[in-house]
Amino acid sequence: MPRLDLATLHEAVAAAIPDRECLVWRDRRLTWAQVAERSRRLAHVLHAHGLGLRSKSGQPWESPHDHLALYLHNGPEYAEGLLGAHKARVAPFNVNYRYVDDELAQLFGDARPGAIIFHGRFAAAIDRVVRRLDRPPALLLQVADGSGADLLPGALDYEAALAAASADPLDVRPSPDDLHILYTGGTTGLPKGVLWRIGDLMIGPLGLRRRDNTPITDLAEAVERATRGAHRVLVGPPMMHGAGTWSALGGWCGGACVVFPDVVDGLDAADLLRTAERERVTRVPLVGDAFARPILAELEHGSHDLSALRTMLNSAAGISPGVKTRLLELLPHARIVDVLGSSETGFQVTRNGAGARTFAAAPGTAVVSADRTRRLFPGEDEMGWLAKGGDAIPLGYLNDPAKTAATFLTVDGERLVVAGDRARLLADGTVEVHGREATTINTGGEKVFAEEVETVLRGLPGVADALVVGRPSERWGTEIVAVLQTAGPVSDAELREGCAAHLARYKIPKAFLRAAGSLRLPNGKADYAAARAVVARSAGKAANGQPVGGAAPL
Repeated sequence: MPRLDLATLHEAVAAAIPDRECLVWRDRRLTWAQVAERSRRLAHVLHAHGLGLRSKSGQPWESPHDHLALYLHNGPEYAEGLLGAHKARVAPFNVNYRYVDDELAQLFGDARPGAIIFHGRFAAAIDRVVRRLDRPPALLLQVADGSGADLLPGALDYEAALAAASADPLDVRPSPDDLHILYTGGTTGLPKGVLWRIGDLMIGPLGLRRRDNTPITDLAEAVERATRGAHRVLVGPPMMHGAGTWSALGGWCGGACVVFPDVVDGLDAADLLRTAERERVTRVPLVGDAFARPILAELEHGSHDLSALRTMLNSAAGISPGVKTRLLELLPHARIVDVLGSSETGFQVTRNGAGARTFAAAPGTAVVSADRTRRLFPGEDEMGWLAKGGDAIPLGYLNDPAKTAATFLTVDGERLVVAGDRARLLADGTVEVHGREATTINTGGEKVFAEEVETVLRGLPGVADALVVGRPSERWGTEIVAVLQTAGPVSDAELREGCAAHLARYKIPKAFLRAAGSLRLPNGKADYAAARAVVARSAGKAANGQPVGGAAPL
């Protein structure tokens, strides 16, 4: 199937509506023509440092491109980085800005970036981690962010580099087959790079489709659709995750203006709603209760004119029914759409309203049998796996043929991706989703692999064994709890400090509970049932006012 690519579409839309606003952040208001020019300049900078397409595509877990790491908070430079990379035929990838040195070194060792764009506040971490790499990047671009950080030796100032570069189109032709890399922890354990062809990404997660769900592959039709658009998308979720990136790029594919809240180093609900009111935004992406609850609290106590808002698109975590109901009461002109999917599938199923319990399947969605050998038919009672096929799924995982083969399957002659959600296909064709069976914990939209946290805990003084599980949390949906067997006196503060040296803050357990018995089954495998029983007992004690294990700060 012929497809479009992001770079070509953005340039064509910019030519059609050059003076319309394309990107807004604080006092910066960039038109489509200005964003197109700045991203062309960035493409020239990348190309001048020898970066681009290296070879023809090979195996589905291989990348023929040089890679650009985006180690940034939300802002114009993140969006320009994605677009400029595609114009230079460099594959961009996301960096979780909460990572500490060990996690960054693991990520960069796998992705092998040819260039890194980073905010000044991250310069010291970049300096330390780059020294550990066996192949340092050819280019470091530092973005001034008001932190007062000096320019890192060997790095170029982002704005100065763009100002010195040509504004003409680069003499390369982007392709729909060029790769876009989205790193995820998910069911793959340590972060793995999901390899999307940009053409597939556009007709999949970025929503370049007609109302009848058929893909738009004609450039003139896509441009005409974009010029009709008058949407303004407020991107609060970090673009280091798919929810943020897909919201921004999907907005651009539809001709929308992308707006960032003033505060981008965390969620400030009051600031987000002030921005939504000021910019008359029409769509706001949410990430479960971690976004919805603070927004609801601000709506209850503040005064905001959100009459332009039409859609709240929720993904990555659930919103409690009561919270959803109250949001819709306060914003009766808007709707909440829940989408469920993954970095490996895009959006698979959707539901509307506060009371909906099942999901409608998106194009290409299937439920396969428990043994992953056949599609299930509506009404079969078997608990199977949620799967995605059709015209818009990724190729595989970067550098990982084994996990690519385990996740990207051929069932009844059709290529499907099975990311790990258990599901049942009901008689009416809707999907009942039961969640992941893997030891992955979704906390506030962040995916945490339990084994990674357990490995760190087991390496700390005074810890004999450790398991990590999730427990319900009003704020985070699920919060991380560590259940420990101790080999000596160790305080909660010491455990938190030990974790902080190796893990991003959101991965640090919110509570540390001590187990009296073994955390292992007779065969030596982890006994998660025993760990969950300890957590359940601690909840009972808390309900009765008895002391339990210490809680970590938020």
